[in-house]
Amino acid sequence: MSDMNPALIAQTFDPAQLPADYFADPYPYFQALREHDPVHRCPDGGFYLTRHADCYQVYRDPTRFSSDKRQTFLPLFGADSLLYEHHTSSLVFNDPPLHTQVRRAFGNALSPRAVAAMAAPISRVIDELLDHIEDRVEFDLVTDFAAAIPIEVIGSLLRIPPAERGPLRRWSLAILGALEFQPNPQRLAEGNAAVAEFLAFLDDFVQRRQHSLSDDDNDLLARLIRWQSDGYQLRGKTLYHQIIFLLNAGHETTTNLISNGLLALLNQPDQLARLRHDPGLIDSTVEELLRFEAPIQLNNRLSLADTELGGVPIPAGVNITLAIAAANRDPAVFEQPDRLDICRQPNPHLSFGSGIHTCAGLHIARLEGKIAIA
Repeated sequence: MSDMNPALIAQTFDPAQLPADYFADPYPYFQALREHDPVHRCPDGGFYLTRHADCYQVYRDPTRFSSDKRQTFLPLFGADSLLYEHHTSSLVFNDPPLHTQVRRAFGNALSPRAVAAMAAPISRVIDELLDHIEDRVEFDLVTDFAAAIPIEVIGSLLRIPPAERGPLRRWSLAILGALEFQPNPQRLAEGNAAVAEFLAFLDDFVQRRQHSLSDDDNDLLARLIRWQSDGYQLRGKTLYHQIIFLLNAGHETTTNLISNGLLALLNQPDQLARLRHDPGLIDSTVEELLRFEAPIQLNNRLSLADTELGGVPIPAGVNITLAIAAANRDPAVFEQPDRLDICRQPNPHLSFGSGIHTCAGLHIARLEGKIAIA
C-alpha cells in the first residue's frame, strides 16, 4: 500500500479507480476503511461496507436490500441479450418469489443428505486429476487442478459424459467474464455466444436425460427434473439457466477456495504441519480458509428504501457493496484476524452469505474443498 495516511486512504477510496497494489493485497485498504470510514460513500453515490456487523445486517434484510440486478444489468447487457436473460434468471440475482421457488429446488437437490452421497464420485474425480499430474515435473495448481475440479464434479453429478464436457469451462469463463467491471465489447460478445451455445447443449442433453430417466436415477439433474412444489417445476430455459448458474457459481467459488486455500497453507507451514499431524482438523481448516481468503471478495445489494447502516443514512436506490473479505477480518468479530488459525472457533465468516441468499451450494463447496485439500 502507498505511504498515504490510512485516514486519507479511506477518505479518497474509489472502487472504480483502484491502485495496482490493491489487487496484490487489498487488506490494508480494507483495514483503513474499516477503522476510518466503515460505511464509505463512493464517488458514484454508492456505499462500500467493510464491517462484519454492517454486511451481516444487509444480508439479513432482503426487504430493504435487494439482490435483483435487472436495473444494474439492463444498461450493461441490453434487454434483448442472452447475458441479460441468463443473469436476471439466476438464483443469486433474484428476490422472492422467483428466488424462493428456485431455492426450494436447489434445497432438495443439494441438501446435506444428497451431497453426502456425492462424496464417492467427487473423490473419484479428484483422484483422477491427481493421477494426471502425479508424474509431471511441474503443473499449474489453478488450471490443472483447482479449476478443473468443479467442472468435472458438476459434469459428473449431472451425468454429462466426459467426452461432452470439453466446452463447459470455456462457456463458464466467458459468462462470468461479462460480469467484470466495465467489460469490453469482445467480452460481451463472447459471453452472449457462450450462453447461446450452453443453452443449445442443455436443450439437447436434458431432453436425452428426460427420455432415459429411470426410477433409480437419483443424480443432481434427475433431482432437479423431478422436483416440484405447489405445482411449480423447473422446465425449459428456467431449468437450463439454473444449471448454468450452478456450474458457474461452483466454478468460481470452488476454484478460489482450493487454490487460495492451498496457497495460504503453503505460506503458513506451521498450520500445514498441524493439519498433516491431525487430518481430523480438515473441517475447521476449510472454514478458516473460507474466512482467511474469501472465495468471493465482494457482493452487492440495492437499497429499496431510505434506511441507515452503522448510523450513516442510506438513501433508496443506491448500490451497496459488501466487502466480504474485509468483514471476514474484522477484529470486532475475529481475534487476530490476519492470522491463519485452522483451529479457530467460533468462525462466523460471511463467505457463504447469510439469510435467504445463503449459498445454495455451500455443502458441496465444503465437501469439494475438504476432499481436495485433505
